[in-house]
Amino acid sequence: VDPQALIDQYGADTVRLFSMFAAPPEQSLEWADEGVEGASRYLNRVWNHIHAFVKKAGTAALSLSNDLNKDQKALRLKIHQTIEKVTLDIGERQTFNTAIAAMMELTNAMQKIKDESPESRAVLQEGWQALVMMLSPFAPHMTQSLWESMGQDGLLCDAIWPEVDQSALVQDEVNMAVQVNGKLRATISVPTDMSKADIEALALADEKVQKFMEGKTPKKVIVVPKKIVNVVV
Repeated sequence: VDPQALIDQYGADTVRLFSMFAAPPEQSLEWADEGVEGASRYLNRVWNHIHAFVKKAGTAALSLSNDLNKDQKALRLKIHQTIEKVTLDIGERQTFNTAIAAMMELTNAMQKIKDESPESRAVLQEGWQALVMMLSPFAPHMTQSLWESMGQDGLLCDAIWPEVDQSALVQDEVNMAVQVNGKLRATISVPTDMSKADIEALALADEKVQKFMEGKTPKKVIVVPKKIVNVVV
């Protein structure tokens, strides 16, 4: 397939992003014009969200607060998990399709944030800047323009790659699945340092779990910390 017609229509960034996303470099690529359209929609979405953010928040560097709420901490966790994954996928694994998929997930997470507090804006600024930098190997023309629109100087390809903030990866709470007789019935949020006994009590007190226990006494409760609770009745 000669991609020139699609490059003329959508631009080189879009066609490059689709080519890297559709298949790993060592595998054959089944070409589909619809996929190029999907890549175009994604890049347009990134473009629109970043310009909307800059219009509201401006280009001045925003300071991250040490007093973030639960949702803000969760978004920072997602940002730095994505930086960690994309860095490994590009630099070591060379699995560019999974790197792009991770960036798409991050984009979805950030566009859901409606809170316009200074703390949320600072976290979003960190996230959008990191996303633009991570997208630059795949869409260098568009990301250079976005980089400048965010108030940054110089060539993006000369900028320092985003670094993982290990403190952002520390979780205060984790979500644990609760199964009753091997079937998923609920999800509970628990502090990472909660004891097994307290996790068990929290799981058994959940309304959905109680519903499927049907008033029966559990024969066994298996707690795998940070992962799963399995109730056997």
